[in-house]
Amino acid sequence: MQPELVRCGWSTSAPDYIRYHDEEWGRPVHGDDLVYERLTLEAFQSGLSWLTILRKRENFRDAFAGFSIEAVAAFGEADVERLLADAGIIRNRAKIEAAIANARAAAGIPGGVSGLVWRFADPSAPAPKTGADVPAITPGSKALAKELKRHGLRFVGPTTAYALMQAIGLVNDHLAGCWVREHMTA
Repeated sequence: MQPELVRCGWSTSAPDYIRYHDEEWGRPVHGDDLVYERLTLEAFQSGLSWLTILRKRENFRDAFAGFSIEAVAAFGEADVERLLADAGIIRNRAKIEAAIANARAAAGIPGGVSGLVWRFADPSAPAPKTGADVPAITPGSKALAKELKRHGLRFVGPTTAYALMQAIGLVNDHLAGCWVREHMTA
């Protein structure tokens, strides 16, 4: 009999979480459109369950042109109205407008949004032993949020910035003993 894999505690409550934890969370993500997608989803998650976002992610991809920065930056008022009528996504005007504004801002970042974000990688952080050891905000996430805002991005406070850092591998917050952490460092 194969032993049960040890996972971070947050990931075990639903199959969608397990899949996300095992296959994506904390693994390095590079590329402007991919980083923009994750940043957009983190912003939409604010105040909601991440599980809600995961379950609507394909709808978000369809609604936001595959998270192509160039395509979303060209969205206009008709697109905002289309998105507000789309029951497959989170229909929050402020977040929709921020996603479009963020695409426009990201398109103008010298070196791209991926390059900017990866300047804040912190591979030296110690492995958290429990969920209580995982911060919601760090000096790095404060600095990243400030830099993103300086470039005109919205809905990117320090908590959202840290969630992005965790999600795309700028920090490794898989708990000590988690099979993913062990595999990533092997």
